[in-house]
Amino acid sequence: MLEKYIKSLVFALVLFGAFAGYMASCIPDNLYFTDENEISIKSMPVVTLETAGTAVSREVSSGGENLRYTAKLFGAIPLKNVNVSLSSARKVAVAGTPFGIKMFSDGVMVVGFSDIETPFGYKSPAKAADIRTGDIIIKFNNTKIENINDVESYIEASKDRQLQVVFLRDNVEMTASFCPVLDITTGSYRTGMWVRDSSAGVGTMTFYDVQKGMFAGLGHGIKDADTQKDIRLLSGEIVPVKIMGVTKSRNGQAGELKGTFLSSFATGQILANSTNGVYGNVFSPPDGNMMEVASPQEIQTGGAYIMTTINGDKAKKYDVVIEKIALNGSNHSKNMVIRITDPELLAVTGGIVQGMSGSPVIQNGKLVGAITHVFVNQVERGYGVFAQNMLDSMDNTDRVYNKKEAG
Repeated sequence: MLEKYIKSLVFALVLFGAFAGYMASCIPDNLYFTDENEISIKSMPVVTLETAGTAVSREVSSGGENLRYTAKLFGAIPLKNVNVSLSSARKVAVAGTPFGIKMFSDGVMVVGFSDIETPFGYKSPAKAADIRTGDIIIKFNNTKIENINDVESYIEASKDRQLQVVFLRDNVEMTASFCPVLDITTGSYRTGMWVRDSSAGVGTMTFYDVQKGMFAGLGHGIKDADTQKDIRLLSGEIVPVKIMGVTKSRNGQAGELKGTFLSSFATGQILANSTNGVYGNVFSPPDGNMMEVASPQEIQTGGAYIMTTINGDKAKKYDVVIEKIALNGSNHSKNMVIRITDPELLAVTGGIVQGMSGSPVIQNGKLVGAITHVFVNQVERGYGVFAQNMLDSMDNTDRVYNKKEAG
């Protein structure tokens, strides 16, 4: 009997140790708060944060006050020490309205291949040289390539002479060589690769920083529609959009918002296409609907609402539930799991649809994040990004852009 009791106790201790280890792994090394009286991790109620006694470091930096805390399980079992930064709350103008995106890539992206009928049979020189879809062509024989016209002009001028091609594959610079061939059906020289230098679409604006005159939208990077590779930004702009209809999502297939560009006149300039959104300058930022940006530690599972536009150009509130929060997640655009619960929104969209990416998520009167992806087989659910991550990316974009301008 005693042996059985000891085995049960050991098993329980192992389980508890595993649970404690898991909880420790979920706690980031650095936490951010705007109120010293509210230092707690709302999504982890079994974990408390206590000052680390006389060893607390109180350094003042440009970002605010840095403190040392100990995270404890059930207020008793130390899990790890963490750095706590206190800074002033940031307010932004929350949007939820649609916007049009026009982007030109830095280089041209390979999106497909074809076989060319030549006097010597069918050939595809680029494919034979191991060029692949998703590769970004940046140079022909040390001449910079910026758009499709550059590609066509250079190939026609080169005729059947060898081309040395410099391209990027997964951000690694590589080279290849091939010779264009004569297409007997058109009488022109071709390489067999199809390329694209621009992209356009509709997304949702998340917020504006009124003081900086900047915007943040989408919550994820813009990818090429065919290759699903990130577009390497050369230039871009945003334009006003009106939502004209919705194709409903259903399990197995995501729907989409159908919008039309209202004008060709840009309302802003895209400066960055990053993993957690698009960022840039806006020519006339609105100053309404101002809200504080919540730190990730303030967010908790439970009720919230999103601002999104499914008709026209005016955003409305719709109820959602935040089901999961990943404070230590490695994917910068998949920090939360969000479920649509609003009957009106579900009736129109079926759940999350393409074009809703960037729809701001609000909880307890603060901006906590934005919708980013739909679960294709559970379309009422999807991922969200922390608003703080988007704010950090916008600030970084501002620093990089201003550095270039100053240089």
